[in-house]
Amino acid sequence: MHITQLAIYPVKSLRGIVLDQAELTERGLAFDRRWMIVDSNGDFVTQREVSALATITVELGEQHLTLRHETLPAFSLALAEPKGGARTVRVFRSYCEALDEGDEVAAWLASVPGLEVVEGLRLMRFPESGRREVPADYLAEAEKGYVHVAFSDEYPLLIAHQASLDALNAQLEQKGESRVPMTRFRPNVVVEGSDEPFAERDWRTLQGPEYRLGLRKPCKRCKIVTQDQLTGIAPSVKEPLRTLVTMDTQPGWKGAYFGQNAVVEEGVGVVLRVGDVLSLA
Repeated sequence: MHITQLAIYPVKSLRGIVLDQAELTERGLAFDRRWMIVDSNGDFVTQREVSALATITVELGEQHLTLRHETLPAFSLALAEPKGGARTVRVFRSYCEALDEGDEVAAWLASVPGLEVVEGLRLMRFPESGRREVPADYLAEAEKGYVHVAFSDEYPLLIAHQASLDALNAQLEQKGESRVPMTRFRPNVVVEGSDEPFAERDWRTLQGPEYRLGLRKPCKRCKIVTQDQLTGIAPSVKEPLRTLVTMDTQPGWKGAYFGQNAVVEEGVGVVLRVGDVLSLA
C-alpha cells in the first residue's frame, strides 16, 4: 500500500489544501484545523449550517494564511499568534480556549455571500499551547489523556481508502446516481494498494517510513458529503449517504460510514509524502 493523497484543512469547513508532503505533529498534519469560524455564542460554524463556507479558498504561506473569495479582495493574516483575545469556543460537546483573529477578518467573513445568515462570525485560532483531548472510548490505554487535537471533530487524522471510494461509486452508478470525488469526505490521508473495499475497518496500524498511524474509530458521515466542495451545492440531498447506509460499510455500526479516524502512534516531526509505502503493523 502507499499514500496517494495528502490534504489539510487549515480553517475548519473551508476548502482544503492538497499537498505533496506534510509534517506529522501530535495533533495530526501540521496546520490542519488550526482555525475555526464561530458564531456570537462561540459555537463552531461549519458547512452543516452554512454551505457557502465551501466557496472560500485557503492558502498557506511561510508567514501568512490567506483567504480568498471570487467576490472579494483576498485577506491575509499573520501566522504569528495574536496577543490576547482568548475566549471559550465549542466543537460539538467539547469546549476549549481559542484566540480571536480580530475585527478585520470578521468583517471580511461577514461580506462573503451566504455567510450573512449567521450573526457575529469570528475567526478563532487554536493556540500552540492549547490542548483539547480526544474522547478516550476508542484509545489504547496508554493513549488516554495524551492524544489531543486542535479543531478537528474528534481525532487528529482521517484516513480514507481509494478502493472503498471506487466501490461506493460503482454502487452509485448502478443506481443511476453521479459518482462522487474523494474531496467530499475531506480526508487527510488517502491510501491505495489494497483491492478489498472497506478493508480499512479491520486495520489497526499503518506503518510508514519512521512513523506509525493507529486507526481507532470509523468516521460517521453527515450532510457535508452530499455537498460539492467548491460550490457548497448539494446535487443530491440523499447521496452518497443513502448508499453508504445500504452498503453497511461498518457492520455493527448504525449509519453512513466512510474513512477511519486515526492517531499518531509514532513519528511526531516526521514528514509524510505522497508515494510513501505503508504496511499493516
